Amino acid sequence: MKQATRLTLISRHYCHLCQDMEVALGPLAKELGFALEVLDVDADAALEKRYDELVPVLLHEGRELCHYFLDVGKVRDYLSKIG
Repeated sequence: MKQATRLTLISRHYCHLCQDMEVALGPLAKELGFALEVLDVDADAALEKRYDELVPVLLHEGRELCHYFLDVGKVRDYLSKIG
């Protein structure tokens, strides 16, 4: 059985853009069959150093898919190419 693709959302609790992206990713994850891992940028010094002002950032295996706003078309295209 193939393991589900896992996307990572680098986020922070008080960020409305982060909350918006996480909410928007919920239905997309169900539709496209990927798992979403949410990491708090403020809980990890290395993440904060790399992504502090870019959050929210959506990643797949370290590759940035989008930041600030969800680019649904780009995520769909990317997942169709790797799937």
